[in-house]
Amino acid sequence: MDANFRVAQVRNAAVALVNGAITLVILLIAPLGLAAVIMNTLLITVATYFTGTIADRVVGFLQPRNPRQVKPMNDRTALDPSSQMQQRRPDQIDRY
Repeated sequence: MDANFRVAQVRNAAVALVNGAITLVILLIAPLGLAAVIMNTLLITVATYFTGTIADRVVGFLQPRNPRQVKPMNDRTALDPSSQMQQRRPDQIDRY
């Protein structure tokens, strides 16, 4: 296991626990039975954890494996004056 995986797991667990706590507070205010409150809180906590884990895997899949595959925005061709559009003078603008 690498450090990024562990950090993602801790972050997902923390987010899930916070969502579970918020849900517990909201559901305790509502006139529901205790079993319904506990079950809904657990389901939301687990669903939040798995949603975060799946989102991390999707982001990891979309990121390039080799950082050199991504071309920087400030490439030499972008700075080349011949590759950029030239600004027109007012007398060169076509008017109909």
